[in-house]
Amino acid sequence: MKATRNLRRPRVLIVGCGDVGMRCVPLLRPHAHVFALTSHAERSAELRAAGVTPLVGDLDARRSLKRLAGLAPTVLHLAPPQKTGDDDRRTRALLATLSARRDRAMRAARGAVTPVGRLRRGLRNISASWAESEAANIVPDRVRWTAAPHVPVRLVYASTTGVYGDCGGAWIDETRAAQPANARAKRRVSAERQLRRATARGVVAASIARIPGIYASNRLPLARLAKRTPALIDADDVYTNHIHADDLAAILVRLATHGRPGRVIHASDDTSLKMGEYFDAVADAFGLERAPRITRAEAEQQIEPTLLSFMRESRRLVNRRLKEELRVRLRYPSVEDFFAKRGN
Repeated sequence: MKATRNLRRPRVLIVGCGDVGMRCVPLLRPHAHVFALTSHAERSAELRAAGVTPLVGDLDARRSLKRLAGLAPTVLHLAPPQKTGDDDRRTRALLATLSARRDRAMRAARGAVTPVGRLRRGLRNISASWAESEAANIVPDRVRWTAAPHVPVRLVYASTTGVYGDCGGAWIDETRAAQPANARAKRRVSAERQLRRATARGVVAASIARIPGIYASNRLPLARLAKRTPALIDADDVYTNHIHADDLAAILVRLATHGRPGRVIHASDDTSLKMGEYFDAVADAFGLERAPRITRAEAEQQIEPTLLSFMRESRRLVNRRLKEELRVRLRYPSVEDFFAKRGN
């Protein structure tokens, strides 16, 4: 009986089921059968324990992705690009697999009798109440998980606000042109462009979440503070943006049901802090010594290149679309709210 119920439930595939993906799982499971692609077979037991069906495959090995074709009408693409080059080859491999799903669905619609075609013809559109919970904390609404074979795959992509490059501390919205300043951000722009083209072709209906710095109790710069890694003096410091991992999970799930195809959303809270101020807030909350401050010229000599790249980009994100289009109410509207609730 349980297996039959699972077959009848709409399916959601998480590609890149790390910390944020695992936070999405309890939001999805009441409404869908959740699958997760993992390149580490040893994670299968952990995923099953969370109620997820694991699929072992690797975005760097396209042949290992064949089982994903036609598997699920909704995909959360949370996997980062590979570490080299300007083109995101992993997103390219995933889209090639989902294109095969579209071709298979078109054959089924023309009358080809296949197991996938028979199964999908039997599925109905499911509308379920999305109850407001402490985990999701968003406005209740009607959720539609569509499994019709002729509908493009509904895809949510976890991008980064690093695509903007340095904005000199200005407030920016989603219409700001992308100006990636490093290869890491260029690969994200590559992924976004691929997804927009695939949306135009009808392969997917992709929504893009541009994500700033993610934090949670297990994602705080405590090790950095313990090492006494310096921060910039206020005059040289940069504005950073933040989102709690639980709020991000709720946003991604909300995009899967309410996001507009081809639309970009800032998945960011209301915090307006410079990087050093954020580190000071963490230090104060945990009773640690604040980070020493140095000039930018000193930082160029003392701080390793990857961290230094984040210290060269300053921007503040407008999140109006998040609130007005998705109607999201954040559990933690700011970093200060998180520390205040943590202390209670």
